Amino acid sequence: MAHDTQTACPAPEHLASDPPSMASLLKGILDDALGLMRQQLAMFKAELRADFEKVRNAVVLLAAGIGPLLLGGLMLCFTLVHLLHWATTPADAWNADPATIPLWGCYGLVSGAFLLVGGGLLAAGIYRLKTVNPLPDESARALEENVKWLMNPK
Repeated sequence: MAHDTQTACPAPEHLASDPPSMASLLKGILDDALGLMRQQLAMFKAELRADFEKVRNAVVLLAAGIGPLLLGGLMLCFTLVHLLHWATTPADAWNADPATIPLWGCYGLVSGAFLLVGGGLLAAGIYRLKTVNPLPDESARALEENVKWLMNPK
């Protein structure tokens, strides 16, 4: 027990010394406000980076959808050419082709597949672009509040 009385806890520094001056209090408040602004700017940057990633992924989908759409459109042109040829061929010449599906039908099936894949990728890219919020609302609002407070502390 004698040991406990000898190792009494020293008083905290802010209680042992004189109360802080007004200048040091204001400096502490200003330092805290600037630290908060730095943290909010970092959060704002992180949100912008995340939004940039979303936009980049959407653009990749859009670019990936354009290729199959263009190829499908080109093949659709070939389909129409072969359909025109088939429609203008005399009836007795149709028996010369042993295929079950005429050539225009084959082109039509393949172009339809390309158009579906390209359209799906394009739709997914557009959907992702619509879900991106270019300006992070929460960070911008909090940053604006802090700037107003720093300019007009009341």
